[in-house]
Amino acid sequence: MKRQTMFALLAGSLFAATAAMAIPVTPDPARDNSTGTVQAGWSHTSRSNGEITDIWWAVRGRCSADYLGERLLCDGLRMLVRAGSRTFESKMSAQVGLPLPSGWDLMTANNSPFIRSAHVETPRDLDTVLGFYRAALDDRGWTETDGGVVEADRAMIGFITGDGPASLRLTRQDNRTIIDLSLRKRMVAKAGFLPKPEHGRLMLGNKTDDAALVTVNERTIKLAAHAGEKLANSDSAADELPDSQKLDLSPGKYKITLAAEGSAARSWEFEVAANEAWGLLVETHGVLLPVRLY
Repeated sequence: MKRQTMFALLAGSLFAATAAMAIPVTPDPARDNSTGTVQAGWSHTSRSNGEITDIWWAVRGRCSADYLGERLLCDGLRMLVRAGSRTFESKMSAQVGLPLPSGWDLMTANNSPFIRSAHVETPRDLDTVLGFYRAALDDRGWTETDGGVVEADRAMIGFITGDGPASLRLTRQDNRTIIDLSLRKRMVAKAGFLPKPEHGRLMLGNKTDDAALVTVNERTIKLAAHAGEKLANSDSAADELPDSQKLDLSPGKYKITLAAEGSAARSWEFEVAANEAWGLLVETHGVLLPVRLY
């Protein structure tokens, strides 16, 4: 669709929205929870020894409407976002250096001296996502190893690449597929990113101007504003975190709850595997960003 046509349609939506702003509508979750806007960010850290870490994140917003005018306005904005989403998503895949399926709701990625990783959440079904990755990774010359597990709500597959071992983990949860793709590089991290043997490590940081509470199962950690916000930049920065913000956990699934200023408390189920290290970073609007660090 041409840019002029898109903006003409948006203008029409805005005009209609003004006239219909006071008309209530019945909530429609399937419609009103569709893609709205995109928030995105990027950080680049260069150290004196030549090490570089790049971290990307993007969250697709939601558009809820109680009145007909608001719904029309959402429709106009959604049209523009969808029209540009393919270009945005393809650019993100190129920047990250890993394939990302279209239509995701949340994406984080990390390219550090230790790992190249991507965490993606999408409403697409697991079979569709698995087919996408098998084709995309085969095109990159990655070789699937024996012993992979594919089930109705879960898949775990290893790969051999020219740059090191890689893994793909897919989990179906709450009508979305959670994707964790990682390529482990040859450099070994120091204490900051390393969990205890046979454990996984969660490190908590807060990138916002307000305090936040993060609960992992029954343990609640209070994060002051900007506490640990740079933990993902390097293993030395992670090593400087107080012990309360570094959790070494047995492999398994954990209930994570975020209570942030100005947002309703939200809970997720988060999986931790042995010898993995993750940063969980509080962002604005009650968003918790998982970044695979090791």
